[in-house]
Amino acid sequence: MPTLVLVRHGQSQWNLENRFTGWVDVDLTPEGEAQAGRSGALIKAAGLAFDRAYTSVLQRAIRTADIALAEAGQLWIPLVKDWRLNERHYGALTGLNKEETAREHGAEQVHIWRRSYDIPPPPLAAGGEYDFGKDRRYAGAPVPSTESLKSTLDRVLPYWTGEIAPRLAAGETVLVAAHGNSNRAIMKHLFQVPDDAIVAVEIPTGNPLLVDLDANLKPLRAVYLDETRAEILPPPPR
Repeated sequence: MPTLVLVRHGQSQWNLENRFTGWVDVDLTPEGEAQAGRSGALIKAAGLAFDRAYTSVLQRAIRTADIALAEAGQLWIPLVKDWRLNERHYGALTGLNKEETAREHGAEQVHIWRRSYDIPPPPLAAGGEYDFGKDRRYAGAPVPSTESLKSTLDRVLPYWTGEIAPRLAAGETVLVAAHGNSNRAIMKHLFQVPDDAIVAVEIPTGNPLLVDLDANLKPLRAVYLDETRAEILPPPPR
């Protein structure tokens, strides 16, 4: 039976500071490291044995994967890093404090930028501090200037279909340690969540989501390993 585990990275420094992070490569806080360790302990207690793990090219996700796998005694498994599993690009909001941005632009407008399915924030100007086109990890990649959840899904889904899904279809047990919106994109695809409903799906930090799949990669069961911090999950597609 194919098994998928999705985990959102632990608390980052900019999570703590309430800033729009997106593609900025900030590290975990000590609490984020502890959350990653607890994820690994939960994975070990559940008896999960991974064949392969995937993460983004951002250190908060990479370190979450490393810490969790080390805690689970599985740091040796192949770990594949790819930019297409990055967090959503927050455009011109990148680096801004969320409360201050709401005061400047209005809470309703910021809510639209953050929570609508297909309306992105204003684009990031080229040449600034957060111009990721200058970062060599994205050499040759079509670096966006902003993204909605829809455009995040548009880059995540081909990677899912071309790389991760075939591993699962072969019967492997796979860990994906990524971000709130890249994991939300995977969940939208797996659970066939409608556009207007996916924005309400919350993903807790550092709490592995175990998804058992059938041979066609349709979810049979989904459960958060830490039930005390579980969020409501969409029902499996019929």
